[in-house]
Amino acid sequence: MLHKSFWDLFLNKIREISGAHFLLLFLIIPAQIFAQTNTNGATNPLIWADVPDMSMIRVGENYYMSSTTMHMNPGVPIMKSTDLANWEIISYAYNKLEDIDATLLKNGKEMYGSGTWASSLRYHEGTFYLSTFSSTTGKTYIFTTTDIEDGNWTQHSFERSLHDHTLVFEDDKIYMIWGSGTLRIIELKKDLSGIKPETEQVFIENATAPSGDDIMLPAEGSQLFKVNGKYYLFNISWPRDDMRTVIVHRSDSLMGPYEGRVVLKDRGIAQGGLIDTPEGDWYAYLFRDYGSVGRIPYLTPVSWEDGWPVLGIDGVVPDTLKNLPKNTGLKPGIVASDDFEREKGEADLPLVWQWNHNPLEKYWSLTDRPGYLRLINDRSDDTFLTTRNTLTQRTIGPTSTGEVALDISSLKDGDVTGLGALQANYGYIAVKKEDGETSIIMAKGTPEEGEHIVESAPLDQNVVHLKADLDFEDLRDIGTFSYSLDGDEWKQLGNELEMSYTLPHFMGYRFALFNYATESAGGYADFDYFEIY
Repeated sequence: MLHKSFWDLFLNKIREISGAHFLLLFLIIPAQIFAQTNTNGATNPLIWADVPDMSMIRVGENYYMSSTTMHMNPGVPIMKSTDLANWEIISYAYNKLEDIDATLLKNGKEMYGSGTWASSLRYHEGTFYLSTFSSTTGKTYIFTTTDIEDGNWTQHSFERSLHDHTLVFEDDKIYMIWGSGTLRIIELKKDLSGIKPETEQVFIENATAPSGDDIMLPAEGSQLFKVNGKYYLFNISWPRDDMRTVIVHRSDSLMGPYEGRVVLKDRGIAQGGLIDTPEGDWYAYLFRDYGSVGRIPYLTPVSWEDGWPVLGIDGVVPDTLKNLPKNTGLKPGIVASDDFEREKGEADLPLVWQWNHNPLEKYWSLTDRPGYLRLINDRSDDTFLTTRNTLTQRTIGPTSTGEVALDISSLKDGDVTGLGALQANYGYIAVKKEDGETSIIMAKGTPEEGEHIVESAPLDQNVVHLKADLDFEDLRDIGTFSYSLDGDEWKQLGNELEMSYTLPHFMGYRFALFNYATESAGGYADFDYFEIY
C-alpha cells in the first residue's frame, strides 16, 4: 500500500455561528485510496465524491442518508440505498431557503461555504425529520414528511442557528444537542416552531477531553444513538499536529452522566455515526478529507465490547467490506450525463443537478429550444464566481471528465459561456465574444485576484465542444481543459489548473455550466448535452 507524505496545506477560517465564534481548521491528510474494483465486497471509499456530514437511518430494508451541499440549490440531498453499498439521490429537503442578497448573489453578497451545514435525519412514529442550520439566515430548520421518497417536505424554522446539532426523540419530547467543545441541549416546542423556554442546559461540559488537552478543533458534529437502552453520542475532535479523531460518550440516561473515550484515529476518517443492518451487523458511517474532490464517505465494521462500539479492524478502517455487495459505481445515482431531452411529465432537471446559489427561473429554460439547456444573461458580472444560474454536478474520483457541446450563436459582445471547474480556486474553458468576434479561452481565477485568460484561440463557427479533465488520484489534483470543433479531435488549451480545497467554498470541485455577461444582459447560450465519464 502506497502512502504519500502529509500535505503541508493548513487553512483556517473563523465563522460566527449561534452567537459564538468557532475556529474551523482544515487539514488535508493524504494517503492512497483504492479504486472501487474489488469483486469480493464493497470497497472504501464508499462514494468517491463530495458527500460530507452524513446522517443515516434504516427504515425496514431501506437506508436513507442526508448530506451537506451548502450554497447549492436544491439543498440537503436525500439518498437511498437497499444494501448500504450503492446509493442514489432521491430528493432534497428544500428548493431554496430564502431570497435574500446572499442567496441570490446580489449586491456583492454570497453564501459560498455557508448556506446550510450538517443535517440530522431521523424517523419517529411514521414521520421523517430532517433538520439543519444556516449561518447565512441565522436560523435552524426542521423539515418533515411521511413519505421520504415521493412526498413533499414541510418546513419549520426558528431564529438561532444551532451548530452541528442532532435531533433526539425521548418519550413524548423532542430535543436538540449542539455546540462545539461545550455541548448543550434544548427541548423543542411540539409544533417545531422554536425552543421551549427555560430548557437550555449544558449537556457535556468538555466533550473534547477524551482526545487530550492540546486541541486544534474542539468536539463537534454531534450525533446521538440509542442502542440496547444505552445512549451513544458521536463527536469528532482534532488534536494539534494530529488528525481528526472520533470520540464517543456513553450513558445509561439521556441526561447523563456520560463517560467518553476515543474510538477511532485512522487517516482522519471521522464524523458520523452508527447504522445497523436487518441481519444485525453494525457499521459506522464516516467521511475523510481528500483534497480537491472533497470530503468522501467511508463505512467501517463495528463490533461491541463491554457495551462500547469498536470501530474498524485493529483500529483501521478496512479497504474491503466483505459482508456488503460490490459498489457498482456512482452513475447515474450520484452523477449522470444529460442530453437535455425531456419526455412529457419528466422533471426539468434530474436530481444530480444543483444550482450555484438560488436560480432565477426566468433566465434558464429547457423548452425555449427543446433538447437544449438555455442559460440567459440577466445582468453583467465580473467573474465566473459572481454570475447566477450556474448549473453544477459533483466531480468524482479517481478521475472524471465533463464534456459539453455549446451553440454560441446568440451571444452578445462581452458574453462568456462554457464549462468550469468550480471552487474558489477555479478554472474554465469557454467562448468569449468581443467586438463581434468569438474566441475560445481558458481562464483561471480566485476571489482575491479575480480571473485572467491563460490562452485563447479563434473560433469561426457557432457550435463547439468543450471538455474538462480532472485528476484526483493520489491527490494529484490537476485539471486540464480542451476543445473540439467536431467532437472527435481535441486540442488542449491553456495550462494545468492546480486544484485545491479551500474553506471559503468548503466543497469539492464541481463541473459547472455557466454563461455571464460583462457588458449587457440579454445574450444566451444553448448547451446541447453534458456528458460525465
